[in-house]
Amino acid sequence: MSVVFVAASQLPTPFALFTMHGFLDEATGKEHIALTLGDFSDGAPVLGRLHSECLTGDILGSLKCDCGPQLDAALRAMAKESETGGWGVLLYLRQEGRGIGLINKLRAYELQDQGFDTVDANQRLGLPSEARDFPVAARMLELLGVRQIRLMTNNPAKVDALVAAGVAVAERVPHQLPPNPHNARYLDTKRDRTGHLLG
Repeated sequence: MSVVFVAASQLPTPFALFTMHGFLDEATGKEHIALTLGDFSDGAPVLGRLHSECLTGDILGSLKCDCGPQLDAALRAMAKESETGGWGVLLYLRQEGRGIGLINKLRAYELQDQGFDTVDANQRLGLPSEARDFPVAARMLELLGVRQIRLMTNNPAKVDALVAAGVAVAERVPHQLPPNPHNARYLDTKRDRTGHLLG
């Protein structure tokens, strides 16, 4: 695996004082980060999330998805975990649009504005509905010394992909947030067409 650790520094946030670790995938040139709280050397399961980059949701506050609120909720949960002696890790993976890239995501948004759901929009563009690289995440966890993870996700396929990449997933921790009028159909599509465990 071509992912290597590059540097680390403290990162104060509204949630907690995290350590930010930088990684480089030498094969693709992509840079990824991990935010950690605590010491993983005891091998106990660590509360964690794999969060794929979403410029529209994470930075611009888009209501079309639940990415920004999921990111904030994960950091908040990690901070709460650390208050009771637990540890946390969040991998921020540069895999915009489930791996299809920002411009392709915007092209899919155009089709969604015409009434297509997220899966159909990607298919009409000749793109997969899932193109993320989970072995990158597995390698990052290995380099961080995380042996087991309690994964915050609603997506069983993400659990399966991590296990296939060699990650010991001790538990799937539900990570569902309330819908809004702009993302309700998106969340329904996640539940009905891509197997997310949403109520």
